[in-house]
Amino acid sequence: MPEGETASSRCPPPLFSSPNVAPGLPIAWRYTFAKLSQQLGLRSRAKGHGRGPRLHDMRHRFAACTLIHWYRAGLDVERELPKLATYLGHVHINETYWYLEAVPELLQLATDRITGGGKAARS
Repeated sequence: MPEGETASSRCPPPLFSSPNVAPGLPIAWRYTFAKLSQQLGLRSRAKGHGRGPRLHDMRHRFAACTLIHWYRAGLDVERELPKLATYLGHVHINETYWYLEAVPELLQLATDRITGGGKAARS
């Protein structure tokens, strides 16, 4: 690193920031995401932030799609799960297991893997 430069000075500006809210606060992320969603037509324009997708919905979708991909690819999901838990910032792995119960397709893939039935078990 060049003299006088710090790691933080090389970082890009925050993605979800607002001039009205201190950067890095969850409320700033939600506010900025809501406004972007309105501009893209994903969220209705209403008083306040309107109704529509939330950042947490995107996070849930990412986690569920990652797990589905692993099952379909025949990967050892038990072995891979700590990677996803770490990426999501979960302190305990049981916080990540919740996704298996919350998404019907994932629950079916996990059941098929355990019972030896279905496409996932034959991979």
